[in-house]
Amino acid sequence: MSPGKPEAVPAGLSCLHTHTLFCDGRDDVETYCRRAWEKGLGSLGFSAHGPITKKTGIVTDWHLPDSRLEAYLDAVREARRRWKGKLPVYLGLEVDYIGGLMGPADKDYREMGLDYLIGSVHFVIPPHSAPFAVDGSREDLEQGLGKGFRGDGEALMHAYWDSVAAMIRAGGFEILGHADLIKKNNPVSSPFFDPSSPRYLRRIEEIAALAGEAAPRTGMVVELNTGAMNRGRLNETYPSPAMLRLFREQGVSAVINADAHRAEDLDGHYGEALDVMRKAGYTETVLFGGREGDLPRWIRRSL
Repeated sequence: MSPGKPEAVPAGLSCLHTHTLFCDGRDDVETYCRRAWEKGLGSLGFSAHGPITKKTGIVTDWHLPDSRLEAYLDAVREARRRWKGKLPVYLGLEVDYIGGLMGPADKDYREMGLDYLIGSVHFVIPPHSAPFAVDGSREDLEQGLGKGFRGDGEALMHAYWDSVAAMIRAGGFEILGHADLIKKNNPVSSPFFDPSSPRYLRRIEEIAALAGEAAPRTGMVVELNTGAMNRGRLNETYPSPAMLRLFREQGVSAVINADAHRAEDLDGHYGEALDVMRKAGYTETVLFGGREGDLPRWIRRSL
């Protein structure tokens, strides 16, 4: 550990969206804690991709295996004890919403003693085939699009937003994860759907409005996620600046997260994220401060 506390990250920022070797990250829990301390983060939260196989029958190489769940929970709790007084460490999961199969509102998550959940949609459910993830390779998406939606990119887009809307209505999570993940594999040269079309714009307006309704009741916030920038997949945040502006107009607070899969990326592109927030009209971000009963406690910090 460092002999003295390093210079703080601007605005005392944190990262609540991190993936370790327990799922698809490249570093272990202790390495993340040490690097967060060295970088001057105000706190650190772990959010392994929650297990999905028992609930859905889907097998991936990027989710926490069901058999490793307790080991993950114990590892983060032990890190919290080791770093007490130096770095606040929080225990979370990133939970997939897959309609009819699982979601963050499932009762078992509330029985784990977690500090928070990130609710995310990675999978769409086609009418003609099994669920598939929208954020793998472009080739996988093209295969799923052809088999599941008969090549109809707009149907894929609507299926994604339908799931995000259903997840927000169901609730059970504190952070809305990478809201417009559907854009990740939508090529600019020959897009599957047009993100500037009136239909797409109506969908993101709907999502922002639903989040605006849910936030006062649940304490939910939206994350400004720099993960795709950190991994060189996109040159903008999730959500897009335009969608973030819609969340701000609906009064939804935003937390900056790196979606880090390497400890080095814990504050990756945070400077750009701060600029995006300011341009969207935000004057403050929020930091996680634990729980107050059934609700998260968010600490407001001026930008």
